[in-house]
Amino acid sequence: MAASPARERSASAGLLSIGQVLARLTPEFPDLTSSKLRFLEVQGIVTPSRTESGYRKFSQADIERLRLGLTLQRDHYLPLSVIREQLDEAQAGGDAALSAPPSIAPTPRRYRRDELLSAAGAGPQLLNDAISTGVVTAQETYPESTVSLLRGLVALDRHGIEPRHLRSLRQSADREVALIESALSALLRRTDAASRGKAGEMAPSLAAKIDEVRSHFVKEAIAKLLS
Repeated sequence: MAASPARERSASAGLLSIGQVLARLTPEFPDLTSSKLRFLEVQGIVTPSRTESGYRKFSQADIERLRLGLTLQRDHYLPLSVIREQLDEAQAGGDAALSAPPSIAPTPRRYRRDELLSAAGAGPQLLNDAISTGVVTAQETYPESTVSLLRGLVALDRHGIEPRHLRSLRQSADREVALIESALSALLRRTDAASRGKAGEMAPSLAAKIDEVRSHFVKEAIAKLLS
């Protein structure tokens, strides 16, 4: 027998749908999607209740658990199995972190062009050169990562290494992403939440391994240069 609409509304009063959860959390976690949310459920990061019709409904406790779990993944690069264990322990102990995550993960700051130049100690021409050569992507506002990148460009510029000299690094990064895409092609072709979520988990790990190999090559080349 079909569930009464009135009964379902009563049972889900105060609970949030997937769309409402995304609306609440995507300002802090722009990469969060309905597919990733379902994958996090599969991995035990969150366990929403279900209406009699099968729709997922998230409580405030679910939201806080999600927020803390996503923060641990984003800021500390922890695997989901470890995050799940930490969340379970915190929840079992009534840890206040689950009820007060805003202090843990404040909204990331965005910088206007003038603020970016000031924070990085860069001149307008250096930023213009970086944008024109594709080293920096032009945006209305810039994330903290661009501040760090521009600071690096300032330091290199003092030694005569200009943004145009670094164009090949950007191209190399694109080739590395192509390698990762190829390695994950089987997962990326699938549309189910578990496969897409697994690809999202594996991509940063593969990137880190490529980074290690590249770092080894650079150190090896420098050693030869100084020998």
